[in-house]
Amino acid sequence: MKTLYFDCFAGASGDMILGALVAAGVEPHALIEQLRSLNVPGWKIDFDIVDRSGISSTYAQVRTAHEHAHRHLGDILKIIYSSDLNERVKDRAARIFSRLAEAESRVHNQPVEKIHFHEVGAIDAIIDVCGAAIGFDLLGIEQFISSPLRVGCGMAQMAHGRFPIPPPAVAELLKGKPVYAGDIEGEFVTPTGAAIITTVCDRFENIPSMKIEASGYGAGTRDTHGFPNALRVFIGELHASADSDEALLMIETNIDDMSPQLFGHLMERAFELGALDCYLTNTQMKKNRPGILVSILCRPNEREKFLHLLFAETTTIGARSYEVQRRALARETIRVETQFGPIDVKVAQGNNGSVNVMPEFEQCRAAAATAKVPLVKVQEAARQAYLNQHCES
Repeated sequence: MKTLYFDCFAGASGDMILGALVAAGVEPHALIEQLRSLNVPGWKIDFDIVDRSGISSTYAQVRTAHEHAHRHLGDILKIIYSSDLNERVKDRAARIFSRLAEAESRVHNQPVEKIHFHEVGAIDAIIDVCGAAIGFDLLGIEQFISSPLRVGCGMAQMAHGRFPIPPPAVAELLKGKPVYAGDIEGEFVTPTGAAIITTVCDRFENIPSMKIEASGYGAGTRDTHGFPNALRVFIGELHASADSDEALLMIETNIDDMSPQLFGHLMERAFELGALDCYLTNTQMKKNRPGILVSILCRPNEREKFLHLLFAETTTIGARSYEVQRRALARETIRVETQFGPIDVKVAQGNNGSVNVMPEFEQCRAAAATAKVPLVKVQEAARQAYLNQHCES
């Protein structure tokens, strides 16, 4: 599972996240092209290579025209959902902004719909949040983990006056997450940075055991002597233990009054939104009516997203959820060369030394169609290529 780790030794902000994603491999032109589909005028973004205490970092400089009007959550969601961004990006960006609105709502004791965002409602925050969601999608990130966050100390000037660090909205967003002050005064975590990281991450811990494939540094605005003011990200595959359990969430609903044609669409949408699994089970419901049990497996922080999907795309009027434990074998993907072309092989290893070798089905099917040979022949060729390679090594 492709994982992104936020190393927040100097805190986090929206522009630091954007810079780190570009430094880790996001192509700037592709990112900007997708941002233009928001149809929001008056912005420009440049990615510059800067020095942060000897470390080459990418600074995402968002320039915007001055705005007089404050935006509410509904205004921002309208911009996101009327764009041409794909559904995964729209959903993630909407959840980040919704989390921001909920935090501001609790701080100011006002309904969410009445909250206007001040700094985080400006165009640059829309670019930061949507840009981060686009970058995650371009990199194909499936899982997010963060370090404890350095929040800083002292006082900060905000729209309503001077407030202690972390400011109230940031403190609300980071509730329940591990934080520390550090020894340098100043604000290290912005509301936008806090909202992005706490929305996508359900784990906060020191760097896990992982195979790093890419890394990048996103520069902050300050250049403190002897302290690299940058956010570091690592991208790679976790070295999962074969005997470790992971807490996940199962969401289920029973349906007996929906057209069978709609279930296929529902499953496709669930996987597009990042479901770990989605399956249908025939069941007998009350009054002896045949029905379908819809089951969606996801991470605990994704509950609201998939409940919204069920209520929007099905006829159900209720759904239940409960925690489940999943134990997964340690695995890696290895590309092998066959007479039918390169094929990715997923290899899972158990504690007892057993090895499960499974060629990627879609690649095998495409290769079989091209070569006009049976699918099983391509699958066997991929397995044998892995075994030959493994034995040689």
